[in-house]
Amino acid sequence: MALNASSMAKLQGVHPDLVKVVLAAAERKQFIVTEGLRTKERQAMLVASGKSQTMNSRHITGHAIDFVPWNDKNHDGSVSNDEISWKMIDFIPIADVFKEEARLLHIPIEWGGDWISFKDGPHIQLTQKDYPR
Repeated sequence: MALNASSMAKLQGVHPDLVKVVLAAAERKQFIVTEGLRTKERQAMLVASGKSQTMNSRHITGHAIDFVPWNDKNHDGSVSNDEISWKMIDFIPIADVFKEEARLLHIPIEWGGDWISFKDGPHIQLTQKDYPR
């Protein structure tokens, strides 16, 4: 398994340690990266639409990525809506692999699905404590 070209492009500007974790996880589970580095303007749009709750997103500094579970049914790297899942249950096994690979690489991460107040299944970030802005 490997990331498709679109996912690789979305890792541009993402912190190298997080890229290491993403690439290691991609060797074990299939997913696509939907977003990496984000502009302040894009973040403001996401906050205004209710899709994000903060202007202090780790995406703005390249310390976060969003992903989605993906089943490449055609094995050609193209993505169609029937091949992705937005169900939280489908994020869990991939997030577990992210966490395990991060532990093996000694790179501290957080998964948005573990958060108490706002569950964000697609979100993986380097910890603020270990990777301040």
